[in-house]
Amino acid sequence: MILAIDMGNTNTVVGGIDEKKTYFIERVTTDRSRTDTEYAVSFKNILEMNHISPSQIEGAILSSVVPPLNTAILRAAEKVTGRMPLLVGSGMKTGINILMDNPKTVGSDMIVDAVAASHEHPLPLVVIDMGTATTMSAVDQKGNYIGGVILPGLKVSLDSLSGKTAQLPYISLEVPEKTIGKNTIDCMRAGIIYGNVDMIDGILDRMAAELGCEPTVIATGGLARFITPLCRHKIIYDDALLLKGLLILYRKNTAEHNWK
Repeated sequence: MILAIDMGNTNTVVGGIDEKKTYFIERVTTDRSRTDTEYAVSFKNILEMNHISPSQIEGAILSSVVPPLNTAILRAAEKVTGRMPLLVGSGMKTGINILMDNPKTVGSDMIVDAVAASHEHPLPLVVIDMGTATTMSAVDQKGNYIGGVILPGLKVSLDSLSGKTAQLPYISLEVPEKTIGKNTIDCMRAGIIYGNVDMIDGILDRMAAELGCEPTVIATGGLARFITPLCRHKIIYDDALLLKGLLILYRKNTAEHNWK
């Protein structure tokens, strides 16, 4: 089993995974003020909570979109596992061609998602990752990462709506029963939820037209399970997608394994 860590802007996902199964998926708040020791304590507590000994962890790998915290997270994982983790980045073997103007600027989480989805699903495909931002990444019929879109995440949109308007309150995200709301809160929920649903469906229509066929669509991220069932496109939800990608990259980039 490896310790797979995905550090996002809001939450850091920590998972234990091997080729047999995903043993756990936990989330901790991404906090730039925390030290490596504080993160190490969190990782150790997660292992204990899931009844896993550090000796069962053969190694670790980190995907990050928060570079200032990379060193702290890497040191924390090393303290817990006794081994220096791999860091997803330029120079790492991915097995996927990145056909972008500047491949080094593509978020590591988007590449890891694409690697995992390409390993499990028919091409071409689109991966939707719903976190602080919502990203939609496209992989063509030949397995090339050809680009995508980046949208404001649901909570970012909702916080902006509430924060920039004097009379609109901060609310929780829940799926309303109807599109036409009868009160301010339901109107806001309908706008945010169904606005995102139709935005995703609309972009998928445009991507399908550019790809020349209907792609396989896979979604991941904490908010995806609420939104994707409302979409008219068939979307496969996989909460462990990024962890699966990290496992594939770990195997590809450790000397004792040789994955083609």
